[in-house]
Amino acid sequence: MLAYAFKAIAQGTGRHQPRRQATDGTMSLGIKEHPDAEVQKNRVLTLDDWQDKWVTRHIAFHQEQGHQLLKKHFDTFLKGQSGLRVFFPLCGKAIEMKWFADRGHTVVGVEISEIGIREFFAEQNLSYTEEPLTEIAGAKVFKSSSGNISLYCCSIFDLPRANIGKFDRIWDRGALVAVNPGDRDRYADIILSLLRKGYHYLLVVLSYDPTKHTGPPFYVPDAELKKLFGTKCNMQCLEEVDALEERHKTWGVDYFFEKLYLLTEK
Repeated sequence: MLAYAFKAIAQGTGRHQPRRQATDGTMSLGIKEHPDAEVQKNRVLTLDDWQDKWVTRHIAFHQEQGHQLLKKHFDTFLKGQSGLRVFFPLCGKAIEMKWFADRGHTVVGVEISEIGIREFFAEQNLSYTEEPLTEIAGAKVFKSSSGNISLYCCSIFDLPRANIGKFDRIWDRGALVAVNPGDRDRYADIILSLLRKGYHYLLVVLSYDPTKHTGPPFYVPDAELKKLFGTKCNMQCLEEVDALEERHKTWGVDYFFEKLYLLTEK
């Protein structure tokens, strides 16, 4: 069933319409950088704010069918390898975690909302155990009974104390764009510290007019990506898609693009 879905997406079905595809590894695919990229720099959401979104069900960021660009570029991401360790920062209840686990990979995620984690296991019909994390006060780890999915309920900035090891793959669909702009350097440092030799880091960023929407999700320009990751990673933009939906229009924006980057070891 999953293979059929991947094939359908690769043939161009679904709401996302590709604008242009990169083959030369260049950073820019034609979307202009917004001149007011700094307008969101002082915007701050607390961990309580994010937990409240789950309580009040303001979770439009969750994609019930999974992310189409991941489906389309799944094989490019995995490179035919098996037994990989895959990290999901700010994972929510992303169904893609089960995709990787079903293919024999080990999945680790971090999410501040216990509601989101419990809903993941319930909706995917997975039994699990939970235990406190002694390294982080108030934190827990939830593990599938099969042992190949471990979800840490804590701030990503506390996660290094849990010593979760390094990863072959990172899928970052809604994490960098959700982190407060003032915390991006700290976030990038943590991500880079978790990467194993030969890694593939697949990252989605968003392009829209940041003067019309305060975020999150936040606008992340190419120049910011270069500053955060360019010294240590090769960066290739695999694809950009027009992802404008009605809910985005209610924010006041008239364009909304998703850009998929593959970061690899220099």
